[in-house]
Amino acid sequence: MNYQFQSEHGGHIFKPHFSRSIIRALISINAALFLIRYFMVGQFDMLSLGLSSNPKLWQPITYMFVHGDFFHIFMNMFVLWMFGTEMESIWGGKKFLQYYLTTGIGSGLVWLLFNYNNNYSILIGASGAIYGILLAYGLMFPNRKVLIYFLFPIKVKYFVTILALISFVSTIDTNGSNISHLTHLSGMIIGFIYLKFPNFKSRSSIIINNKIIESQQRKVEKRRANTILLQKKIDRLLDKVSDKGFDSLSEDEKDQLYAYSRRIGRDVKKN
Repeated sequence: MNYQFQSEHGGHIFKPHFSRSIIRALISINAALFLIRYFMVGQFDMLSLGLSSNPKLWQPITYMFVHGDFFHIFMNMFVLWMFGTEMESIWGGKKFLQYYLTTGIGSGLVWLLFNYNNNYSILIGASGAIYGILLAYGLMFPNRKVLIYFLFPIKVKYFVTILALISFVSTIDTNGSNISHLTHLSGMIIGFIYLKFPNFKSRSSIIINNKIIESQQRKVEKRRANTILLQKKIDRLLDKVSDKGFDSLSEDEKDQLYAYSRRIGRDVKKN
């Protein structure tokens, strides 16, 4: 889908350029990873960067920089350049990047909430952040006109509304589609909350930080409980060695003593 958009009052046509540093960096990273994946199939598992249903710590960020095919990455990067350039020039690079990552990571986490422990699902692509940018553009320039395929004029506010409705309806009825319309819709919703309710950002940051701290604390407590359990098993084996000598241990018990001791050593280092 091709776009061209006019000024708020129709006086001139805005022409995006490629000098904005954040836009340039984002497109470059996405393009580089796409080429690496394309030329190193079977040698470099790029899907490990996608957001899986049992995610690694880095995946809620890295999934945004991995795309499936040329049309997928081309459309996302085209919209990022076309609509994001002016947004970066108005907001500045820091605020633009913060918004881009917030909508991208946030929409990925919403997807994860509905797909947790679904071992057959992997999310890739920057569409959540891209739809967030479209929402922001629509709020900032609601009456600016977009020419779809350079032929059909439509105001941005109607264009964004149509995209939101399509995503909403498609989220209800997926019909086996491999497109995550839920991510598109949640990117818009998160972008709306981010822009319209600035106090929500600080409160949500506190909540997220608290959840991270709680999660880390649970991991520490679980590791300590495992260490105590392993130590009890080691003590039983050592008691047997003390009473009857090391040769009284079976081969399995010797292997267990060695394995348990190594695991406790690793846990102590982590603590």
